[in-house]
Amino acid sequence: MQTLLLWLFYISSFYAFIPGLITRIFGFRVFRRGITEHEYALTFDDGPDSVYTPKLLDLLKKYNAKATFFVVGSHAEQHPEIVKRIYDEGHLIGIHNYVHKSNWLMRPGTVKKQIMKTDKVIHTITGERSSYYRPPWGIVNLFDFAKRSQFKIVLWSSMFGDWRERIGADRLTERMLNKLQPGEVMLLHDCGLTAGANPDAPQQMLIALERVLEEAERRGMKAIRIDEMIEAKEKAPERKLPRLKRASVKVWLLWETLFHAMFRLKSIRPYDPFIHYRLRTYKGQTVEMNDGATLSKGDKVIELHFDNEKLFRLGVRSRSMVHLAIQMIRATEDQFPELARIILSDPELQQAKAIYGITMINRGPKNFGFKIVDLKDGLFARSTTMYLKFLLRIINPSGQERLKDHAEQMVPKLLVMSVAQLVERFSESGSHRRQQVKEPSDPQEEKKGELLDLNLVASSQGIGSTPPAM
Repeated sequence: MQTLLLWLFYISSFYAFIPGLITRIFGFRVFRRGITEHEYALTFDDGPDSVYTPKLLDLLKKYNAKATFFVVGSHAEQHPEIVKRIYDEGHLIGIHNYVHKSNWLMRPGTVKKQIMKTDKVIHTITGERSSYYRPPWGIVNLFDFAKRSQFKIVLWSSMFGDWRERIGADRLTERMLNKLQPGEVMLLHDCGLTAGANPDAPQQMLIALERVLEEAERRGMKAIRIDEMIEAKEKAPERKLPRLKRASVKVWLLWETLFHAMFRLKSIRPYDPFIHYRLRTYKGQTVEMNDGATLSKGDKVIELHFDNEKLFRLGVRSRSMVHLAIQMIRATEDQFPELARIILSDPELQQAKAIYGITMINRGPKNFGFKIVDLKDGLFARSTTMYLKFLLRIINPSGQERLKDHAEQMVPKLLVMSVAQLVERFSESGSHRRQQVKEPSDPQEEKKGELLDLNLVASSQGIGSTPPAM
């Protein structure tokens, strides 16, 4: 009996648990996120619903937003007029099984019948077949990968618990705005009739969604269909990474998520995370900053961190070190005034004497007002060097070559600037006038652009409880 149970465990793990794990962590053979500049994707599961789906379509039409609907076949069969309206108004229709049942609880042949039956319903109503499939709860089994030639499996990059009515429109709005950024694939539900959902939960979702659509419009962001997002990703000049490196990136990004949670990092701009921060006590050597103020052990400081996921996405799409550096300069210039405003409005942050971070550095940060200080030789300096070199190899488009050709320059440095100087240079009341950095138009200009080199690209989180890298 014990042997039988053990074999059942092995078989179930191989059939369901392991495939589900590798799709969620590594994105193996599924689409979860785009790499667009100003677009995001709204996806809706479990519909259509006779009450809420028409209201949703009215809302999308009002804001000229396009979405992707993963319909349950039995629901589509009951409401063909709604499916036809979804199609006629330019939205994409995908498959969500004929009944809302987990693929882990069905044999491969049964899952196939569920998909094909739903596809037939969609084709009968619209005259077109679907090429996109989202399994219920995002749960795949081993044989789902075999469907790649016919159907693209689509998961999501953010979900919000909108199937529960008690979450309320306000909390749902906050969660959605925190994830409103380019490339995001948002999971929402236009029907509350499936197991575990509340029938009237979509009403709260519609209230929150209208607020998000208004904010997206204000930011110049556009909701597009999943097929458009996939096409944009395929056309993007993204570097192809070896499998081992992709796996390393996934583990590293998972570590960043845990790091943010453990140390309660906040974002300067939650809807467009690029620089994160936290208030802490300084434990390093005494530093005299550019304005003459002194930072000493025991002083309060604001510790800065770049967003590793954002850096990685910028890095794989950048054609050179300089192109990446310019994008980072622009983003930093854009967010530092907001950091100054946050400090001026937060009494706790006003206790800080300086902002600081650790990075592989050349010349660029001096232009922002940072004092650049060598790290004291020791275990922390050596371990940080190893860590940042690892990041440089992954993020930077020419990181491996930089390490070979300029190993002597790849040394972590401490960047520090007084809070008073930051406020003076970047707040609305300050006198600083920032110069825009122009992107080189040809290779010769790119070589000159090395003077702008911000090796901040090889940085982000610290190691253990030591001060993290910027």
